Formats: sequence, structure tokens, C-alpha cells
Amino acid sequence: MMHSGRTPLSRIALAAAIGTTLAGCAGSPDLPTLPTTANYGSSTTDPAKYQYLIGPGDSVQIFVWRNPEVSQSVTVRPDGKITTPLVEDLPATGKTPTQLARDIEKVLETYIRQPIVTVIMGGFGGPYSEQIRVVGEAARPQALPYREKMTLLDVMIQVGGLTQFASGNQAKIVRLVDGQQKQFVVRIDDLLKDGDITANIDMLPGDVLIVPESWL
Repeated sequence: MMHSGRTPLSRIALAAAIGTTLAGCAGSPDLPTLPTTANYGSSTTDPAKYQYLIGPGDSVQIFVWRNPEVSQSVTVRPDGKITTPLVEDLPATGKTPTQLARDIEKVLETYIRQPIVTVIMGGFGGPYSEQIRVVGEAARPQALPYREKMTLLDVMIQVGGLTQFASGNQAKIVRLVDGQQKQFVVRIDDLLKDGDITANIDMLPGDVLIVPESWL
């Protein structure tokens, strides 16, 4: 008779992969926890100061005032560049829409007198370094575009919660802090099963959420 769920072999392989990613820190009681609302001060990781950065696959609408013939909607190529009339192979990834507009103006100055460019986003994905990655025992592990004021609960809704094998209160967030990767424990079970709002923490661009498997 067939059984639903993962085979023991696949579960063991997944657990081994998560253990490798955590670099030996799985289950460590010494990892700090993240507060519900972090005090980021003047840090560039402050969610209130977040600015969207363009990534491969994003759709951008380029408007050149009084020059409709060079205004166009384009998709950022996998190599992070765009090509429009009079503008070839211009890097776009990692820039804000305003920064890209100024760069386009500099190129167009050769052909148009005092060009005024506006860039409007038509689709969002962002660079991979800004996406939130969810791996392990989430129902639908995936990479998510970061959204302003995104929380752990928002992420859980998008990935469909946890599997029956998950150890939610042993989950970890890997985060870049002052140029160094640090790990923090999060309490997903308390948040989803008990409704403990104190377990709902702010997510930041580039966070990696790792949900290990429970062996019980």
C-alpha cells in the first residue's frame, strides 16, 4: 500500500542538506532571537529606508519627455542590462528606477538636448541578493521578492505554511548584518499554531529562512 508524504530516504537527504547549510549550528540554543520590531537605528537595513532595486526579468517603462519615439517598455535581460532606442546594453540591475533614469539621460544627451527621463516599474522581482529565500520544510519553498514592511507571517502565507514534518520553533533566519552573515532563531510554530504575535518578526531584503525537519 502506498503512503502519502515523503519517503524516508528523501526526508533524510533533506535533513542532511539543511544541516550542511546551517554549518553545524542546527538546534543550537545559543542563537539570538529577533525582536518583533527591530531597532535598526541608522543602519542601511532599516525597512523604512528600503528602496526597490531593479533585477533581471523586471519590466521597466521608460518615458522620455517630448520624445515618444525613444520611449519604450522593456524587460531587464538575464545579464542585468537593457536596450532601448539609442541606448544599448545599459546595466540596470541593482539600481533604483531613479538611478536608471539618470543613467539613460546621460546616454541620450549625445542625441537629444536636455533629455528628461522617467522610469516606471511595470513588474517586480528584484535582484537575487534582495529576494527572501525559504528552504526546508515549508509547504512551497521558494524565493520571494521583498516587500516593504514584510513580516515572517507574510512570508508564511506566501509559502503556504509548514509541512507536517517541520520543526517550526527551530527555524533559523540567516541575515547579513554589518557585512557579516549571522543566524537568528525564529518561532514559527508559536506564531502559526498559538497565534503568538510576538513571534512575528520583520523580514529584510536578502534574508534566508531555513525550516528544519522534526525527528519526533
